[in-house]
Amino acid sequence: MIIAIGADHGGFILKQPIIDFLKKRNIEVMDFGTFDDQSSVDYPDYVQKVCKAIIKKDADTGILLCGTGIGVSIAANKYPGIRAALCTNVDMGRLSGQHNNANVITLGGRLMDAETAVSIVSAWLDTPFDNSEHSRHKRRVGMIDELDKRYINQEIKQTKTGGCQTMQRVFEFDHPLIQHKISLLRDKNTGTKEFRELVSEIAMLMAYEVTRDLPLMDVDVETPMGIAHSKVIAGKKLGFVPILRAGLGMVDGMLRLLPMAKVGHIGLYRDPQTLEPVEYYCKLPVDANERDMVVLDPMLATGGSASAAIGFLKDRGISSIKLVCLIAAKAGIERINKDHPDVDIYCAAIDEVLNDHAYIVPGLGDAGDRLFGTK
Repeated sequence: MIIAIGADHGGFILKQPIIDFLKKRNIEVMDFGTFDDQSSVDYPDYVQKVCKAIIKKDADTGILLCGTGIGVSIAANKYPGIRAALCTNVDMGRLSGQHNNANVITLGGRLMDAETAVSIVSAWLDTPFDNSEHSRHKRRVGMIDELDKRYINQEIKQTKTGGCQTMQRVFEFDHPLIQHKISLLRDKNTGTKEFRELVSEIAMLMAYEVTRDLPLMDVDVETPMGIAHSKVIAGKKLGFVPILRAGLGMVDGMLRLLPMAKVGHIGLYRDPQTLEPVEYYCKLPVDANERDMVVLDPMLATGGSASAAIGFLKDRGISSIKLVCLIAAKAGIERINKDHPDVDIYCAAIDEVLNDHAYIVPGLGDAGDRLFGTK
């Protein structure tokens, strides 16, 4: 079992005792922070990391901590598939498992001591869900799951989080540097050399947010002045998969921040008879199914090629996939959400429509031609 845990400054006091308890039970822990209580932090940031780990199946369940447990509970239950239960005593921990099949419990650092928190976690872990054939609890949890399915495909609504605008599995970057460079990229007077440099720079800036949910682990580092208790990236390794040929322009920028990542390639063309994407080339790292793979495609228009590329990766046993593009059309977003609801999309801009030739309008033209100076 893998449990993801996250806390703000108010819940930090409970985090390490709970982690110590879980490790004694040989349970693997993904610790998303915070890592001290010296400054005020925003609990939705830690909720996002824990819930995404569960949705992506990197973790089986989660524990969230804040001052009262209320805020993290409210935030967690905004995520599809998450059933977060606020628990203040052992009975609530037990019943959250038996009656509600809670895959996240939330606790308040200002409401209980560490011993009580550990007892609640233990009761939750040790109480199986009543999944019997005629169980009223099974029926009711099923009704909750139906609510998820009903609303997950509703109209995309924007909210602010971190450095981007988030939508249904979509993250639109609003950082001023990215927006400035996208404007230069769109300009028809931008030459090939500058266009190529801008694509690489934007990809590098986007890499920061794409890797926001990477888990960390504790390390001790010897500085010239002593020992620093620090953090390094833990968990799965990374890989980039550009869709040929335009996706190649984004690789160098990503590798500048993540030089340890490996790079695969996928080539597609559209069959003139069936109009379906056909794979003509695919070369991936030998350990690709052990990596978080990031598909790179500058323009998400109809979404057909990107969806096919993601499908090809899944056919090869790769389950952790993200899609990164510069500009996305709403039609392409809808296609990816429909075909691959487990894949997050990261983009620098969203445009409304496609023209008769399936080009994004206003877009930036043919990204491959502008990258390589072809027509």
